[in-house]
Amino acid sequence: MSLPFTILLALVFSILPPYFVSLTHSKVARLGISPTTRPTDTVDASAGNSDLKFFYYDQNLDHFTFTPESYQTFQQRYAIDSKHWAGAKANAPILAFLGEEASLEVDLHDVGFFQDNGPRLKALLVYIEHRYYGKSMPFGSAEEALKNASTLGYLNAAQALADYAAILLHVKEKYSAKHSPIIVVGASYGGMLAAWFRLKYPHIALGALASSAPLLYFEDTRPKFGYYHVITNVFKETSERCYKTIRKSWKEIDRVAAKSNGLLILSKKFRTCARLSRSFDIKDFLDSIYAESVQFNGNPGDWVATLCNAIDNPPNRKNYVLDRIFAGVVAYIGNQSCYDTDLFIEPSNDIIAWSWQACKLWGCSEIVMPIGHDKHDTMFQTAPFNMTNFIDDCKSNYGVSPRPHWITTYFGIQDVKLILRRFGKLDFFNTANRYTFSRPQHEEKRRSRMAGDAKRKRD
Repeated sequence: MSLPFTILLALVFSILPPYFVSLTHSKVARLGISPTTRPTDTVDASAGNSDLKFFYYDQNLDHFTFTPESYQTFQQRYAIDSKHWAGAKANAPILAFLGEEASLEVDLHDVGFFQDNGPRLKALLVYIEHRYYGKSMPFGSAEEALKNASTLGYLNAAQALADYAAILLHVKEKYSAKHSPIIVVGASYGGMLAAWFRLKYPHIALGALASSAPLLYFEDTRPKFGYYHVITNVFKETSERCYKTIRKSWKEIDRVAAKSNGLLILSKKFRTCARLSRSFDIKDFLDSIYAESVQFNGNPGDWVATLCNAIDNPPNRKNYVLDRIFAGVVAYIGNQSCYDTDLFIEPSNDIIAWSWQACKLWGCSEIVMPIGHDKHDTMFQTAPFNMTNFIDDCKSNYGVSPRPHWITTYFGIQDVKLILRRFGKLDFFNTANRYTFSRPQHEEKRRSRMAGDAKRKRD
């Protein structure tokens, strides 16, 4: 019988993050579970849940070296809800949310899996904040932690997983829950961390739920058609007319921008808060809206349908393509006195940290996803990902080069199904016959030998 092994991988590329890492795109977008334009209002995470208690763990800065600097520590925040936990004597499970590129407040109330299944499973609910996000800042402050590559160098997935391992073992000891099974849970980047945690720490996590985790979106494993191809198809299936209008709008923006006062015309047309200095800014802004509407296309209402309905049926029945596009902006964001084209790239501490990990407004390191606008993404202007430019930008911003192949090297995800199956078996090495058997094979051989021995004794 094989060892217990539970990994639920939902590789749902239809809600992958709106990355913009092509030659021309430079914004930073999250892989998280909360949208930019419609954030969850959770300024005080504890206010809506009196059962949630926050703690700080004295975490090592560096888990993998033994230099004097590596023994520095920082306060890493985590939260526990024990309301429904059946207790250690019942060996009740522990559900652990592995934080992603945001503070705990951003996602606490969006982890529906915990709210739905925690009481039913009588589980202890643990939420852990990712290092360098929220209040889990090394070096004493965000200003120090995020200032350059020397301090940001400790921000990577391997260190984050080791953090989670240390805290989860601490929680088990704290609650005397030695035999309580742990299931780690994450979404998007957090989902990647959950799957990787199960691979790297199988002695701690019995299983992992990795929701919408783009594990295969790296240069060695990327799908034939990617994120923007899905965005295109969602709009096309929602409304063919809306899809065609958006497709035509890019050339119309370029045509207007080419006029002597074209940027002023575009600024007035889209009611931008600041006058446009280049047409790219308004195109990038629209690109973000379309991407986010698909990524977070949920309740209340269907965001893509809302956007397309406004584009197809603009107020005053205006037929000019840019009037239709602007009607979509108003329907999606709301009627405002002006629209900030930098809405999706506000330089918060979380965004600065995430850009070091994955995107290229300030720098990048290991999560290099080659997502651009390919020729198959017919709703957008073609702008393929350019690795050379990506690397050059990283060198220019931080003086270091990204490692585009490190994720696949370290986690070995090129054939993720095979790897996960292998982790579900225990191998034995037969020194006499020089064969390696998985546990089922080993048991079958042993029983066969026992049957043969019994037959010989009867004979």
